[in-house]
Amino acid sequence: MRSPRVLRLLGEFESPNVTHIEPDGSWPIVWERARDCEVWDAEGRRYLDLTAAFGVAAAGHANPAVVRAAQGQLARLPHAMGDVHPHPLKAELARELSRVTFERWTARHAPRLTGKVIFTNSGFEAVEAALKTALLATRRPGVVAFTGAYHGLGYGALTATHREHFREPFRRQLARFTSFVEFPTRDDDLPGMASAISETLRTGKFGAVLVEPMQARGGIRIPPAGFLAALRELCDRHRALLVVDEIYTGFGRTGRWFACEHAGVVPDLICLGKALTGGFPLSACVGRAELMDRAWPKSSGEAIHTSTFLGNPVGCAMALAQMAEIRRRRLVQRSQREGHWLLRQLQAMRVPGLELRARGAGLMAGLEVRRPDGEPATGVVLRVVKRMLAEGFILLPEGAEAEVIGFTPPLTITRPQLAGVVKALEKVLREPEGT
Repeated sequence: MRSPRVLRLLGEFESPNVTHIEPDGSWPIVWERARDCEVWDAEGRRYLDLTAAFGVAAAGHANPAVVRAAQGQLARLPHAMGDVHPHPLKAELARELSRVTFERWTARHAPRLTGKVIFTNSGFEAVEAALKTALLATRRPGVVAFTGAYHGLGYGALTATHREHFREPFRRQLARFTSFVEFPTRDDDLPGMASAISETLRTGKFGAVLVEPMQARGGIRIPPAGFLAALRELCDRHRALLVVDEIYTGFGRTGRWFACEHAGVVPDLICLGKALTGGFPLSACVGRAELMDRAWPKSSGEAIHTSTFLGNPVGCAMALAQMAEIRRRRLVQRSQREGHWLLRQLQAMRVPGLELRARGAGLMAGLEVRRPDGEPATGVVLRVVKRMLAEGFILLPEGAEAEVIGFTPPLTITRPQLAGVVKALEKVLREPEGT
């Protein structure tokens, strides 16, 4: 089906708030197929994907091993019965998620910790499972979150998502159990942050601190080195739970299996999604086994947190194959190496009339674009993203003001491919506005 007909049908039959369609036809493209780091649209044009489709395709689009796992499982058992009659792969994936998180993190500790899993469908549901766990475990409803945070748009997660664009239309229906603290970006920010959180936790009304170890949608914001360690100490002191949202940063994205590992900090709960399966709607909340046992009552036959598609067999098969591919191809190490090279290239970029600020960790990088007066160059970023699409590169703007060009490509991307996008980006940035 050609792009104009697809977009016409969406315009007629999809909610108008979903797909943004430019009148001049410059946005969006209609994806037809994808392979590794490349995407083909409905007209057969080829693009290099620098988004990994929101960070999902960590091991590459349509990774052959992941596809085989999905096809085999789909032919054998496409659906089971969630919280009633289980299937083998749900147990196997729960075991593997314990192994890759708490068991690996505490391998040299005594006692060695294990994890327990709540399977969910999308990222925000994993966050909401964590929020429920925190309430059950601490009996305190309050949650500390951070400015710039994006934890999803379900009503529970939305209370901890900071951007007013998402919150304001629904504010009258939102519970008010979240206290926001400034997300630190410099060492000098840490004392004030610690003081604000300590004062909040001291009230005895807050049972959890919810944090992205590095903010992706917030503008590729990388906190100072002592950030997570400070949160861990504050949570321990006030008997609160540290919940890390690694929906975006997990599975090698930042050059570690999980971003919290940069700080050597073990959270109480971790939320996973996106790259977990490489393309199937499956997510998970993983918590310390002792904590999960303390928080959640043993099932009496009717679970108090469940869903029809809980632990779907196809998703579980894909997740196991995806993690095996990340290990086999050493994609975590590749992310660290190639991300370091990409960041150096972005940091060296100079464009007259613009202030460029590059930052990142692994293959999660951002190029912030500002005017000489310090104002966000939102118009420039949006123009550049559209021009790059016309040149065959898929990029997205990030940040509250769309002032950051984000890079979250498949971890399989090659050095020549990265060099090509850097060269094209600098050329497009130098084009006069209005081009």
